[in-house]
Amino acid sequence: MLYAIIGEDVDESLAARQSVRPEHLARLEALRDEGRLVLAGPFPAVDGSDPGNAGFSGSLIVAEFDSLEQARAWANDDPYVGAGVYAQVSVRPFKKVLP
Repeated sequence: MLYAIIGEDVDESLAARQSVRPEHLARLEALRDEGRLVLAGPFPAVDGSDPGNAGFSGSLIVAEFDSLEQARAWANDDPYVGAGVYAQVSVRPFKKVLP
């Protein structure tokens, strides 16, 4: 089943994000290589594709997991959680309709 993982950043998270971004991306690339990643990306903190020093306000990941518990466990092990980037993370079942 698909799950949406939504991380909401703490204020001033850019430096912490940058410090663990390679590890965060490696986990996403592993999901992609397993054919389980639908999409992933950050929410710019300002209206634009390059937020510059404004940074990001959070992230969205949609991926396949065997259960809600597994999706939550995967989300809780994210380097952004360990580095204090996210103030909170929610995980919800997701049903893709389009495209």
